[in-house]
Amino acid sequence: MSDETKPVFAIEKIYVKDLSLEVPHAPGIFLERDAPQVHVELKTQHTRMNDDLYDATLTVTVTAKVKEKVMFIVEAEQAGIFRIRHVAEGDMGAVLGIGCANILFPYVRETVSDAVTRGGFPTVILNPVNFEALYQQQQQKTATDAGTTIH
Repeated sequence: MSDETKPVFAIEKIYVKDLSLEVPHAPGIFLERDAPQVHVELKTQHTRMNDDLYDATLTVTVTAKVKEKVMFIVEAEQAGIFRIRHVAEGDMGAVLGIGCANILFPYVRETVSDAVTRGGFPTVILNPVNFEALYQQQQQKTATDAGTTIH
């Protein structure tokens, strides 16, 4: 395989695209002593910037509640600009949905943890995520919604 056709995957930039923390019941919520119920949602998306540059975003929303009362909601969009070349079109979804998400996750985990701590709450550490399994589930759901089945 020559250098002209060798696959290229490079990180050009990693950045926080958007970050918000809401504490709707402050200051009273800080007096609660019960452990919160924490719910985490993940979403990946990407856009092509030009021939070989892609902007991939991993969005994490963490909602913590005590007795149905929201303690806090933090939403972080961690993004990266990736140079990807000479990858088969059929493999590009996996590279963006799995590879880029795996790279962005440690950054978004730190961003979320820092925001929650600065908001006056105990640290929240997000558990590791199997982005390959999530990607496969998403592919199966897309195929099922389209009326086909992936084997």
